Amino acid sequence: MRRALTLTAAAGAALLTRRALRRRIRRSPLWPLPALEEPVSGHSPRRLLRTTVVARSEPAEGVVQLTLESPELPAWTPGAHVDVVLPSGLVRQYSLCGDPADTGRYTLAIRRVEDGRGGSGEAHDRLVEGAVLRVRAPRNRFPLVAAPAYVFVAGGIGITPILPMLRAATAAGADWTLLYGGRSRASMPFLAELAAYGDRVTLVPEDEAGLPDLGPLAAAAGVPVYCCGPEPLMDAVLAAAPDPSAVHLERFTPSAPGGGERPFTIELRRSGGAVEVAADESALAAVRRAVPATPYSCGQGFCGTCRHRVLEGEVDHRDDLLADAEREDSMLLCVSRAVSERLVLDL
Repeated sequence: MRRALTLTAAAGAALLTRRALRRRIRRSPLWPLPALEEPVSGHSPRRLLRTTVVARSEPAEGVVQLTLESPELPAWTPGAHVDVVLPSGLVRQYSLCGDPADTGRYTLAIRRVEDGRGGSGEAHDRLVEGAVLRVRAPRNRFPLVAAPAYVFVAGGIGITPILPMLRAATAAGADWTLLYGGRSRASMPFLAELAAYGDRVTLVPEDEAGLPDLGPLAAAAGVPVYCCGPEPLMDAVLAAAPDPSAVHLERFTPSAPGGGERPFTIELRRSGGAVEVAADESALAAVRRAVPATPYSCGQGFCGTCRHRVLEGEVDHRDDLLADAEREDSMLLCVSRAVSERLVLDL
């Protein structure tokens, strides 16, 4: 009997020890280790918010507008976007285009991209009224600075982060103009709302008027310029603006790398190996050859899923997500590369 009690007590103590160790490991900045069943990057994932699609409409050809509702949605400011976890698990970033004062609701507008990576098609096909959708809290790397006047330039679905800015600028009594281009009027969402602003808005459907004339930007010295749209449009706005430092851009594709690529080596300190990163592949692809479970999602440097700690070496940061302080010891494997010939990761 005594032996049975002793064994029971020992088993109970071992169970409590394992549970305590598991809790301690999960609190560690190195959790989980690569040897564990499902390794993830060395930072805690942000909490997912559960929302419900309560309304769906089509404000333009190929564009779906979704209204998400939840009692726990954080506040946001014009220019903010959210990470949306689609039913398949894909993560995509979409600007909030509703009214920040409408607490408890987020509004997104998503254009279907036929030759894209599948996220927009899934959103169009599967996100119907009543669907449950998980999102992360809003981030804003495109904030509207206080100013007496603005120039806004939007191309296609790039109108989505600009729309709340127009409302905010109007409420603040600022002087502003919007140049809004698209393939055709039928493809350009929110035209009815924009019509209320009168001659502040200049519409340039390409099938009617060609490409937007950016010449007037030359007279916008000292005025903040906000632009979102295709890369060629944003590059053209930068070139036309008298002060490029006053131009604010919202990119949803990685910034173009500078110069030719070259190979480099990544040492995986905790895994005890090293991988060679070829000139024509990403660090993420190379690392996943050695550690296949290394997580990633957007593959474009926006969501932060593939962020890892850098122990040695100099990083060529190409993301638009990490703050300067975070870049001192971290990198996003999907887009960033090495300045030095060798990087050492805590992986």
